[in-house]
Amino acid sequence: MPSKVTLVETRRFGDSRGWFSETYAEARYAALGVDVRFVQDNQSYSAFPGTIRGIHFQTPPHAQAKLVRCPRGRIIDYAVDLRKGSPTYGKVAFAELSAENGRQLFVPVGFGHAFITMEPDTEVAYKVSDVYAADCDGGVAWDDPDLAIDWPLPTSGPVLSDKDMALPRLARFDSPFAYDGVPMADTGDLG
Repeated sequence: MPSKVTLVETRRFGDSRGWFSETYAEARYAALGVDVRFVQDNQSYSAFPGTIRGIHFQTPPHAQAKLVRCPRGRIIDYAVDLRKGSPTYGKVAFAELSAENGRQLFVPVGFGHAFITMEPDTEVAYKVSDVYAADCDGGVAWDDPDLAIDWPLPTSGPVLSDKDMALPRLARFDSPFAYDGVPMADTGDLG
């Protein structure tokens, strides 16, 4: 399975009515290195700016790769390298995804995923490579100082779930993800 975080620029074809875009085409995405069989589509809605969801992942045997897009609103989407032994372990890559820019972020197995909403009434849709399995559900703390994520928080602070407020720090996380010899090519802002 691919291990490269990839920012995908979708093509839009516009006319006087608006635009059309392919949000997923297996052959095109495979040529970009996103060669994954997706088995489930998910969608979330967040009412408030500053809503943080993550940093989440699923462990083996139900580890998930994700292809994330934002069909309504705007988010900053994050991928965190959690592969044990990786020289980029704990490093973060991120990109702005929005309804306007049509970008997508591929988050491979072995990476944590999180996003923060930048606008009210934001929707995020993503494909995953394995089904949800509660016994494999995991995460690390969104505000872990070792990750040093500079969240663009509103003055009111983050909107978090009880689950996300209780996730462990990276230092207490025993990663089940093996390093495959491919370090994260790009860290920081991908786009």
